[in-house]
Amino acid sequence: MYYKFSGFTQKLTGAWASEAYSPQGLKPVVSTEAPPIIFATPTKLTSDSTVYDYAGKNRVPELQKFFQKADGVPIYLKRGLPDQMLYRTTMALTVGGTIYCLIALYMASQPKNK
Repeated sequence: MYYKFSGFTQKLTGAWASEAYSPQGLKPVVSTEAPPIIFATPTKLTSDSTVYDYAGKNRVPELQKFFQKADGVPIYLKRGLPDQMLYRTTMALTVGGTIYCLIALYMASQPKNK
């Protein structure tokens, strides 16, 4: 015997096999036609030329050479002063936050005097 959950009585009730395999009356729908293709047409009409309008020239090869240079400097400090300032600020905030958390834990672990 097959069972299904009744939304009305909130209990299991007897059911036919087709109802048990399709709960709450949901039946599998077999579509006979293909769904429409969403991106079938271009959203922006362009001319036939293949010239691309970029904001500037491609700097990726230059940056790859710059960052792959073996000069002993870590990758996160390669660009000089701005990278050093970001690194040092991040480290200072990390150390400061760790000290603050340890102080807060110490204060929370001490009993309050009444």
